[in-house]
Amino acid sequence: MTQSMQKTSRVLKRSPEQLAALDRVREWTRARFALSEEAAIVVAEVACGLPGCPPVETVVAFWAAGDTRHQFKVFKTVRDVVEDDLPFAWLKEALVALDGMDCDCC
Repeated sequence: MTQSMQKTSRVLKRSPEQLAALDRVREWTRARFALSEEAAIVVAEVACGLPGCPPVETVVAFWAAGDTRHQFKVFKTVRDVVEDDLPFAWLKEALVALDGMDCDCC
């Protein structure tokens, strides 16, 4: 196995704790925004190297009402996110991702 393949395989392997944290944030998002079981929800932990950007953040994107994508970020690792870090449900429409909006996660 080459060195780059080893790095890739390390990145793709997630611990049970990491997977549980991703699932937890996904379920909190589903409950907070009253999303159906069929609604797509993506939770990702993203590293950022840009100046002024937190080194790691949790990005959440979900689709509601057809093709309407919503997204938000929590400036913590996914393991450190708590339910109170999620935006209030009444902010749902403010979380709509507009066309042309840059997002490296989705």
